[in-house]
Parts: sequence; C-alpha cells; structure tokens
Amino acid sequence: MHTYRRTIAGLIILLAAMLIGLLLGRYPLHLQDVYYLINLKLHNQPAVGEAANIATVLWMIRMPRVLMAMLVGAALSVSGAVFQGLFRNPLVSPDILGVSSGAGFGAALAIILVGTSALAIQISAFVFALLAVMIAYQIGNRGYSSITNLVLAGIIVSALFTAGLSFLKYVADPYEQLPTIVFWTMGGFNYIVWMDVWRALPLVAGGLLFLYLFRWRLNLLAMGDEEALTLGLNVGKARTFYIIMATLIVAVCISACGSISWVGLVVPHIARMLVGPDHKILIPFSALIGAVFMLTMDTLARTITGVEIPISIITSFVGAPFLAYLLLQQQQRQWED
Repeated sequence: MHTYRRTIAGLIILLAAMLIGLLLGRYPLHLQDVYYLINLKLHNQPAVGEAANIATVLWMIRMPRVLMAMLVGAALSVSGAVFQGLFRNPLVSPDILGVSSGAGFGAALAIILVGTSALAIQISAFVFALLAVMIAYQIGNRGYSSITNLVLAGIIVSALFTAGLSFLKYVADPYEQLPTIVFWTMGGFNYIVWMDVWRALPLVAGGLLFLYLFRWRLNLLAMGDEEALTLGLNVGKARTFYIIMATLIVAVCISACGSISWVGLVVPHIARMLVGPDHKILIPFSALIGAVFMLTMDTLARTITGVEIPISIITSFVGAPFLAYLLLQQQQRQWED
C-alpha cells in the first residue's frame, strides 16, 4: 500500500511536470490555451488565427521536447539502476563502458565529415556508442568473475575515444564545426522534433520493457556471481543481456540529444532510498523519477536565464551536491556505528 501511494504521487508529479514544461518557455502559454488546443485536437478541428501560432508552439516545439525529455530521463535512470545492480556498486553510471565517449566521438566525426545533418550525427553517435561498449566488453569479459576487468576496460575505451574526440576538436573548423561539437557534447533538447521522438520511442520502450520483464535475474546478479551460479543462473549470458539492453537505450538517447551527465548516477539513488533495492519496484520507480527529474532540469535550462543553458550543466549543478550529500550521510552513519 505504501508503494502504491508513492506510485500515485509520482504519477501526479509527472503530470504536473509535463504541464509546467508545456506552459513555460520564451513563448509562455496559458492553461486555458492548452485546454482549448487539446479540445480542438480531440475533435479534429484546425486552429485559426492566433490559436494557430500557439498550436505550433505547443504541438511542434514543446510536446516533442517534453516527450523526449521523459524518454531520456527514464532510460538513463533505469540504465543506471541496472548497471549499479549489475556491478554491485552504487557509484556506477550508464557510461561506465564508454558509451558516452563513443557517442561523442561519433557525433564529432559526423559533424566534420558530413556537416550538421541531424540524422547523420545521430546515426554516427549511435554506431560508435555501441562500438565502444562492444570493444570494452570484448576486452573485459573474461569468465564470470569479470566485473573489475569490465570496469577497467571501460576506462581504457573511454580514454581512447575521449582522446579521439579531443583530436577531432583540434582539427575542426573553429568557427563552424567546433561550436557545434562543443554544444552537442553538453547535451540539450532544443533541436528535438517529432521524428526524433518516433525514432527513439520503439527502441527505448522495448529496452525498458525487456529490462523490466527480466528484473528477477538482476536481483540474483546483485547478490553476487557465486550466489547467482548456485541458484542456477547463467551469469555470463545474463550479464551480457543486461549490458546490451541498457547500453542500447542509453546510446539511442545520447545520439538524439547529446551527452547528459549525472542522471543515471543520482536518480537510482533517490529511487533506492524511496522503495529499496528490489528491482521489481526499483526499475519502474527509477523510470518515473528519472522522467520527472529530466523534465524539471530541461524546464530550468530554458527558463532561468534569457538563453538556454546546456542540460548537462544544470544536471551537474544538481547531481554533484546531491552525491556529496549521500557520501557525507554514509560516512556519518559509519562514524555513528
């Protein structure tokens, strides 16, 4: 019953965050305008006059941005919860195997070779994100007790692709290509359109569904490899499945909106504090809280100043102090014990 009430409260907060995200911005909307346009849409009637301009802002700019922020927040948060359970480490984030650095290198390569084509940048970022994880997994996957090897391999691959990204920044045109690369690596939803949402939705939704359906195996892996083997779980195959699914949804999100830091690290902590470590409840709560968190951060990014702030700056300002608070609380409990 306690979890049920928290779920209802979370859904109400999510709807409120969606509404606030739709209303606020450089072109503020009013609640009655949104209600009027939704009513027109339900009755399949066109908006005319000033309502047509408001409809363009609502349906073509705000709505895809809000939906993409929800998808990205849910995907990064669930991936963080999965990786933290998989590696049995609360300080693990979704980019531990180099997905973010690989995506950044792919995006920069596309910007230099092709230009600012959104589709080319997304495809290249997605391919290199998966390539980075595949390389890290091939280097680090040595037997069932290979968690340390995987982490070290991820560090190695991240360093290589980060060096490659730095080289591409060095050779990029400083007036056109370099600013595009820098702003992409900071992340943001300012160029999101409906096509981006339709590309990301099936892969992200499918990945989240598979992770939830096989959540019980993640509970076994979180107990340790030896315990999972004793209970009959094929640890190698199970770990590979979770890494592929979690990496897939992260790569889809990063390729669409750039690198976004701290979400996959901070939000699973919040969810675990509220509902505990059982992934049956932790995964959906991480998705819910992640969607709310990302909507809130995106709304702040485009409203607190006259210009839009890259989303990773906002999430870092929130995430870093929160992690410091968690570490201080943990140390305090150890001293008291």
